[in-house]
Amino acid sequence: MPRKSWRAALAAYASPSTLVLLLLGFAAGMPYMLVFSTLSVWLREAGVARETIGYASLIGLAYAFKWVWSPLLDQWRLPFLGKLGRRRSWLILSQSLVVLGLIGMGFCDPQKHLSWLIAIAVLVAFSSATQDIAIDAYRLEIAEDSRQAALAASYMSGYRVAALLSTAGALYFAEGFGSTGFSYKHSAWAGTYILFALLMLPALVTTMVMREPPVPLRTQLSAARYGFNHQLASVFVLIILLVSVPAMFTQLYYTDFASVLFNGSSWVTLLLEDRAFLRAILYITLTTLCLSSIGRRGLAPVLTPINDFIRRYRWQAFLLLGLIATYRMSDTVMGVMANVFYIDQGFTKDQIASVSKIFGLIMTLLGAGFGGLLIVRFGILPILFIGGAASAATNLLFLLLADMGPNLQMLVVTISLDNFSAGLATSAFVAYLSSLTNLKFSATQYALLSSIMLLLPRLIGGYSGVMVERFGYHTFFLITAVLGLPTLVMIALQWSQEARRAKAVQVPEAIETPVSEQP
Repeated sequence: MPRKSWRAALAAYASPSTLVLLLLGFAAGMPYMLVFSTLSVWLREAGVARETIGYASLIGLAYAFKWVWSPLLDQWRLPFLGKLGRRRSWLILSQSLVVLGLIGMGFCDPQKHLSWLIAIAVLVAFSSATQDIAIDAYRLEIAEDSRQAALAASYMSGYRVAALLSTAGALYFAEGFGSTGFSYKHSAWAGTYILFALLMLPALVTTMVMREPPVPLRTQLSAARYGFNHQLASVFVLIILLVSVPAMFTQLYYTDFASVLFNGSSWVTLLLEDRAFLRAILYITLTTLCLSSIGRRGLAPVLTPINDFIRRYRWQAFLLLGLIATYRMSDTVMGVMANVFYIDQGFTKDQIASVSKIFGLIMTLLGAGFGGLLIVRFGILPILFIGGAASAATNLLFLLLADMGPNLQMLVVTISLDNFSAGLATSAFVAYLSSLTNLKFSATQYALLSSIMLLLPRLIGGYSGVMVERFGYHTFFLITAVLGLPTLVMIALQWSQEARRAKAVQVPEAIETPVSEQP
């Protein structure tokens, strides 16, 4: 492909699509931070226990399971709103729910209506995750491959600006409206969340006026093969399976089998009196139905991209999935308690916003840029290893900070190195995930892989408050650093596998070309 001039390269940023992706990226970055990072500060300032804050972080699981309903967005156009197009209809629905949800969160005081606040935050998280799926699909369909880098850069710029505003900006607004660490004021946080709901409106207007991308031919063929009813049934079966399997093991754990095995009770008594056993039987039945031939046929629209991934990588797929599931575990689990730690250490919200958010964002962008340069020079896996090691090692700086009290200089050093390493690791990880996807299933497979990335860290992060209460911050940060070690082992294994594969395909120079026979 001929090299383009600088003018031609810059022209990619002058298209209307670049501005559209900038605003959509802004809309994507805002609700995620408001229901995860900023919400933890609000809850802590309102006097909510750290254990509860840790459990509330499980709201982020909505982003980890977005792949479950992603096929619906590919195959079905919403009624009524569907007149605007397949992508725009889902965007308008999800963005409208985010706006209404943020307003609803603002009216809920965690000191009085904590359950309602969490429930509405879950709605916002699911709507935001749906918006992310639609934006990714829109970006892939709106332009050819040569312009995807410019669109992705524009999207990430908007996302980072929104992340900054919805974290540091939200803390500034809450402080300015009158809520401080010494005097909690619900109206200040209500005004903050309503303000950010209004900031979603430009993206909503953008969605209404932007052009709808054409439906690809293979999507039309897939839609013809799997109609909406089949797609909806597939999602329904998968949700039942995801719920019934862990619930089955949980109820079996609580079943009183000891009374039958050791105390002489009959199975009939266990069946009639032990509710946990009855629930276990129900979940076993549901799991069996989902895994039957009928259930597997119903899961076909969701399982096809998964089967493609497994066929391509075979047994190595399990190593890849393990690497993906654990790569961000160290910093994600630690990040749940980061803002709570800053407050407990005695830092003010202004200090947290200035150092952790504004300055930290700059270091993240620098780390991501440096990571991109290193990947071009040395390849993905070496930088993936360095990023994983750095992300885990910087948690030890938080361990030192925990012993030093509100030391602002140490906070600057810790945040600088932690965010730089996070940016480096993120750039390597996004490049790695992109290299694993099949373009035929790029939207669904990327959603699946990115969801796996969040699942295990979010589950363990839900117990981060319990770990802090039981072990203290010092041991907690040490545990989160150790969580990064399994990933490094799997990257090393994958690295060695790739090296052996590359060596195997090389033609040995020592072998001479055989001389053809004389006629």
